[in-house]
Amino acid sequence: MSLNVIDLIKGQLGPALVSQAASQLGESESGVSKAISGLLPAVVGGLANNADKPGVLDAITGAASSGLLGNLLGGSSNNSLISTVLSAIFGDKVGGLVNAISGFSGVSNSSTNSLLNMVTGAALGSVGKYAADNNLGASGISSLLGDQKGIVSTLLPAGLSLGSLGLGNLFGGTDAPKVNVDTEKVRVSSYDAPKVEVNRGGSTHVNVDRDDNNGGGGSIWKWLLPLLLLLLAGWFLWKQCNKKDADTTTTTTDSTAVVSETDTAATAVTGDSTAVVTTTKESTTVTLPGGKTLNAYKGGIEDQVVAFLNSDEYKNADEAALKTKWFNFDNLNFEFGTTTLTPESKVQLENLKAILAAYPDAKVKIGAYTDKKGDDKGNKALSQKRADAVKAALGSAQVTGAEGYGEEFATVAETASDKEREADRKTSIRFTK
Repeated sequence: MSLNVIDLIKGQLGPALVSQAASQLGESESGVSKAISGLLPAVVGGLANNADKPGVLDAITGAASSGLLGNLLGGSSNNSLISTVLSAIFGDKVGGLVNAISGFSGVSNSSTNSLLNMVTGAALGSVGKYAADNNLGASGISSLLGDQKGIVSTLLPAGLSLGSLGLGNLFGGTDAPKVNVDTEKVRVSSYDAPKVEVNRGGSTHVNVDRDDNNGGGGSIWKWLLPLLLLLLAGWFLWKQCNKKDADTTTTTTDSTAVVSETDTAATAVTGDSTAVVTTTKESTTVTLPGGKTLNAYKGGIEDQVVAFLNSDEYKNADEAALKTKWFNFDNLNFEFGTTTLTPESKVQLENLKAILAAYPDAKVKIGAYTDKKGDDKGNKALSQKRADAVKAALGSAQVTGAEGYGEEFATVAETASDKEREADRKTSIRFTK
């Protein structure tokens, strides 16, 4: 499987950078994140379609040693490498791209332009570093970028297309391939197959030729063709149903995971036996005192918390024991690089609010964590904002504290893949006395 360059670049555009960019530009984090989600596929698509241009290749190889990745916010403004590449891949369409992304994200044109420079710098630096680390020459870089052509349009966020960005023609067509029909009559045929004619008026006629020597055997298409179409439609519906089933068990990169105590020792984070084990996605019903029921996942936070509150372990635990018992939000997510909770998170938050109401003596503390990618200070600030956001969403006096620990207890290396670093991005609760 070829490398997904967009995932490679995303590693440089982490939550801390999004937060810093939003603060510097005076924009919301959600708006900045949304703008980046549209700009990144467009830039990679532009690079992919111009991978054979010497100017583009020179900029990529030059970016590897320019230190651009170390200062994406400050170093991308008025950078000659970036301006050269943008001119080469977009030409006079830069203004239209900026206008389209600005309207899509709600970020001003000037801020969008700055983000375009930042994203382009991240793209050049990431690809250049990868090429240097893997000894890729010009042909290797061209091949790497060329492999991205088929996936760029599929990675654009909902509401955007290459056509809406004004890049359809620039990228060799709109999002869907065009089929050219000759102005003269076109006749497609094969042995014993129906012949399709397209005439000048645009009408289509299907002829099924019969071979006089086979006793009218060509008539088989009268019933075989509809049967094949029916089977094709059934297969398509089956694939769609399977896709929906798979989507229900997919989590985002900012999904929460089980976390151990961080108030007292980092050893709990690395697998202390008192930590809560991971959850499954089997549906279950959780019953609260008074008979109210909640729909949840078996082994999920609702299931674990209610079982714990009903146990002697909770009733007999002191504060020291409770500090080693954390529970993860297994269906609570944030929009990429922001403190904005996704709509699906509301279900689990409402469930937890109902649990707290059913156990009025219970008190909880919220903890939020990030991975090692990005600036330490920025990660700390982002995790604190996320912890505060969860506390505000719960809106309960039983939530006695919310603390962001940033990357303090992260265990996965900064150079690891984004998928591997998911383990360090956590939001969780524990009970207090």
